[in-house]
Amino acid sequence: MNPELYERYLAKKAKKLGISVEELKAQGTSSPVKETATTSTSQATQGATQSSVSSSFTQPSVQPQPVPQAQYAPPEQTQYQTQSQVAQSQSQSQSQFASQSQTQYYSQPQYVQQTIQEQLAQQQTQQTQQTQMPLQQPTTQFNTSTQSQFVQSVQPQQPTSQYEQVQQEQIPQHVEYSGMRQETVKTEVPSYIFGPSKMTESPKYSSSPINQPKKPEIPDNRENKFGLIGYPLGHSLSKVIHEAGFKSLGIQATYDILETPPDTLVDRVKFLKGSGYKGFNVTIPLKLPISLFVNEVDKYADLARAVNTIYIEPDKSLKAYNTDVIGFRRAIPKDIDVRGKSVAILGTGGAAHAACVALAECRVREIAFFTRNIPNSIDLMNYVRRKFPSIEFNVYQIENIRTLSEFSMIVNTTPIGMLGKAGDMMPVDEKALATMQRDAVVYDVIYNPKKTVLIRCAEKLGLRTITGLDMLIYQAVAAQEIWFGQTPDFKDMKIAALEAL
Repeated sequence: MNPELYERYLAKKAKKLGISVEELKAQGTSSPVKETATTSTSQATQGATQSSVSSSFTQPSVQPQPVPQAQYAPPEQTQYQTQSQVAQSQSQSQSQFASQSQTQYYSQPQYVQQTIQEQLAQQQTQQTQQTQMPLQQPTTQFNTSTQSQFVQSVQPQQPTSQYEQVQQEQIPQHVEYSGMRQETVKTEVPSYIFGPSKMTESPKYSSSPINQPKKPEIPDNRENKFGLIGYPLGHSLSKVIHEAGFKSLGIQATYDILETPPDTLVDRVKFLKGSGYKGFNVTIPLKLPISLFVNEVDKYADLARAVNTIYIEPDKSLKAYNTDVIGFRRAIPKDIDVRGKSVAILGTGGAAHAACVALAECRVREIAFFTRNIPNSIDLMNYVRRKFPSIEFNVYQIENIRTLSEFSMIVNTTPIGMLGKAGDMMPVDEKALATMQRDAVVYDVIYNPKKTVLIRCAEKLGLRTITGLDMLIYQAVAAQEIWFGQTPDFKDMKIAALEAL
């Protein structure tokens, strides 16, 4: 070091200590470079100590006496800095406590200093565990037999440490487990009538209170009266099918055909409620408007956005169902497996919705809609993609069909081929139908005539076929299961339908 700078340093230090330079040299001063770090730290600590002591005591001004360097040498710098960082990270009360502890630290004997240091280290460890370590809730085994047993099972044991005490403070002491039960979606006016459905994608679940009051039971003295509403209904086979089902169950019941134009739906619903009917079926064009009058909607009616079966409660409330989904799926023979395959649906109407839901439950890989009006099908596409995100959906122009080789099944939901509505026509060209694989399936939801032109052409090509008559009967079977809780005989109902055709 420069001698001049060293002499200036000694003069400055001697002035600060109140002694001469010669006396300072006689004590033996270390290098100013090495001493800067320790001196600055010692001065800061000494200043803090003097300020805290002066706040409580008034000391006379005394000329400091030279003392050996070893008496006021501070502890290791790294240790002091660690304690300062801990004191600064805590709250104001903790900072004051740490400051007082540090002030006392330098004025106590060595064994007292060690004790205070251990206390500070222990406090730091406890605070770190409480603030930084994640608290894991202990798993509680629920005992649903009685409420008292459950409360007893969650009583905390005597804590053995401060950390366990913090954990057990998070445990609820009084919890009532009431179980879960599945409920149907309830709505007075379903939102899907006015736009895309806002109903939940899965069945709702709600907890049942332990002491929930039960609704008073209303005696049901009504006769077994059922019917069908829609317009027109001259070609309907519902009457003969349902009456055959009633007979197979041994139930005395009547089934009426009630033509209902859309503008008379309000009066028709009032009539059905006031005339003692227990339920009725719904066909086009009332499958959507009837939803305005129902009180509960089941899962399939929600997904398909259409209602075809109603059950009237004794209190005159209406429960809505869609049995077309059930009928479509039951009509598929058990040896036909469409899992992971591509299926084409011709049309995007109400029957297409039911077919889409049924095929989605069969876990197909892709569903392609063929329609004449693609812009009107955008709502359907957005809806089914939200409901069934694991399935690929596409829309094509039905007139542009040239090949169907990639599809394992095609489903016709259009009215083309129905008796009285282009009964001699096919929704697709025969050349496109011939491109399908030999094990492919052609499914036509039309039941009158018994075999449409599409079905006859598919049989000629050696393809497997499914007619709409089986779907019609299976949906009627599902409707009677809702009304009576019993399953009628499918064969008896099909024989009656074939005789009526």
